[in-house]
Amino acid sequence: MRHGKKFNHLGRTASHRAALLSNMASSLILHKRIETTVAKAKELRKYVEPLITKSKTDSTNNRRVVFAYLQNKDSVKELFGIVSEKVASRPGGYTRIIKLGNRLGDNAEICFIELVDFNETMLAASAEKAGKTRRSRRSGAKKEGVDAAAPVAEAPSAEVVEEVAAAEAPAAEAVEEVAAAEEPAAEESTEEPKEEKGEDA
Repeated sequence: MRHGKKFNHLGRTASHRAALLSNMASSLILHKRIETTVAKAKELRKYVEPLITKSKTDSTNNRRVVFAYLQNKDSVKELFGIVSEKVASRPGGYTRIIKLGNRLGDNAEICFIELVDFNETMLAASAEKAGKTRRSRRSGAKKEGVDAAAPVAEAPSAEVVEEVAAAEAPAAEAVEEVAAAEEPAAEESTEEPKEEKGEDA
């Protein structure tokens, strides 16, 4: 029974699984992006991220520990040289999985797994988004600033409304005069037809 055994065995013996993950980790470090199945990528992420964290501290002991996992001098050199410099300021989350759909032969889910700091297009896009900030309504400091500015903005608007009302008053009076002048004309026009009817009768 598999009680408490939560990780994916990937259908391999322990030695075969360890060799697979070691080779995939070396390939990921050297090439920065590899294509594989989603199940393998998820297991690789758990395998390689602790090694990348170890590479941040360049000591002989850490190099030996990482080499015990990778068994590849080139990938250890790349990891402690170029990769560790790029990820120095990142507190974890060094890899990204991008799903690509299903494979034609066996319908397995395929994906890219890549090192986050080496995808230039994604980095450029995130830098653009960082430039555009969204105002939040939750922070208390911003609310106080808005409340303090509000009375200053309201006072001129009230004056402007009064001025507009004063300017519109003569126009309203002129409209009333025109309406008053039109009322008798309307009454006359209504009375004339009645007289005509009376004459015909």
